Amino acid sequence: MGREKEVGRENVFWFGYKAHLVVGTSSQYTLDSLFSSGSLNDGKAAIPLLKGLHERFPELLLRYQTMDAGYDYEPIYEQVHRMGQQSVIAYNKRNESVLLGYDKHFAPTCFREHSYRYDSFDSKYETLKYTKPKECNNCPLAIEGICQKVYKVKITEDLRKYTAPARGSQAWKNIFKRRTAVERVNAYLKEFFQLNNVRYRTGERAKVHFDMVTLVYNASKLAADRIHAQLNQQQAA
Repeated sequence: MGREKEVGRENVFWFGYKAHLVVGTSSQYTLDSLFSSGSLNDGKAAIPLLKGLHERFPELLLRYQTMDAGYDYEPIYEQVHRMGQQSVIAYNKRNESVLLGYDKHFAPTCFREHSYRYDSFDSKYETLKYTKPKECNNCPLAIEGICQKVYKVKITEDLRKYTAPARGSQAWKNIFKRRTAVERVNAYLKEFFQLNNVRYRTGERAKVHFDMVTLVYNASKLAADRIHAQLNQQQAA
């Protein structure tokens, strides 16, 4: 479990209840969960789950928290930042307009509105580095030194807009794709562990059913992983 790199989230619905899952995208174990009424907003469940994950598994070497646009709220970014991790959360525009001098991913643009390219992230100073657009190589404005060659932006200026890696970059997209592990675990729980067949009307029984399902799933996954590791050792011997 110490090799976990990022986690994702998904919800399962039945009757008037909702289950919020925290899933390790590398291991596909369920690391934490929250059982609530179906009316609870997804975003409101995130912070209790983040705090619970941090308290229960402080030894986990997590780097990213990966979520869909339903969790795009500033307090969630702030909580992830306090935990020393980075947020890779889909952006919900909410009728917000793009600021002049920036593209839709909040990367700075040159005078001709070409986007600067994400280069790197300095974790010590929490700074994103952008380099000049490739279109500027032969631009007279760049040649005359009017356009900047490098832009640096601290993510703490706006944790929601400035993520590490930067929004729109290939690195950001690669991390966000790993969130598909959440959908796989969700499908396993519903198809093979009967989470889709909960029929209890009372919250107490439904929660016990849900807790048992996640417990059995993790135990089965652990057993399968150990058997797989033993087979690999035997083949290598």
